[in-house]
Amino acid sequence: MDRLKGKVTVATGASSGIGLASAKLFAAEGAFVYITGRRQDELDAAVAAIGANAIGVRGDIANLADLDRLFERIKTDKGRIDILFANAGLGEFLPLGAITEAHFDQTFDVNVRGTLFTVQKALPLMPKGSLIVLNASMVSIKGIPAFSVYAASKAAVRSFARSWIVDLKDRQIRVNVISPGTIPTPGYDKFGFTKEQMASFISSQNAATPLGRVGAADEVAKVVLFLASEESSYVNGVELFIDGGMAQI
Repeated sequence: MDRLKGKVTVATGASSGIGLASAKLFAAEGAFVYITGRRQDELDAAVAAIGANAIGVRGDIANLADLDRLFERIKTDKGRIDILFANAGLGEFLPLGAITEAHFDQTFDVNVRGTLFTVQKALPLMPKGSLIVLNASMVSIKGIPAFSVYAASKAAVRSFARSWIVDLKDRQIRVNVISPGTIPTPGYDKFGFTKEQMASFISSQNAATPLGRVGAADEVAKVVLFLASEESSYVNGVELFIDGGMAQI
């Protein structure tokens, strides 16, 4: 279990869910892991769950000063980043007609602006041949009611990879994208659903998915690990859907 032995990795928004599951796999495969999160108690618990080869740096990717502090810490400690998983993001249901400036600004500040500057500020620490994984979403190519702003922000994330593999060609830095489907995580609590509404939502997603069920964070993390390892050495600029087939129908 040493596919990432000696690698320095970063996973943003990794105090829970897909980010935490991925960070655990990175560490289990021999990497040293830096994770970020906005809440110190959750971040501390995540570091404890990952183990000795993890450090948590509290911060919000929409805050450029927080990003500077993160990468300055890594520069001082390790001097490089081999693998960057730009995972942090958020979403909220609001239908057209009810969308507010605050909703739009918050979604794009984190999912688009935050992702862009996470990658850009990490680049000076990334040696030739390092790699980047971006977390987008299956909804970017599906029509989901009341989810248009989130879907548009994730379409932008997927688009970034197409341009960045050209920008980074000379440095041989690979950029790939995961697009999960319905993966219940603690982040779903922010949707504002009651327990009954959440149960109904999950039931509807089970029925709509060709595999007949929603996914788990660990299943997504295994794909992230594949993209972070040399097993994907000739994979560049792709979008991998981890959604039980939902995006294909």
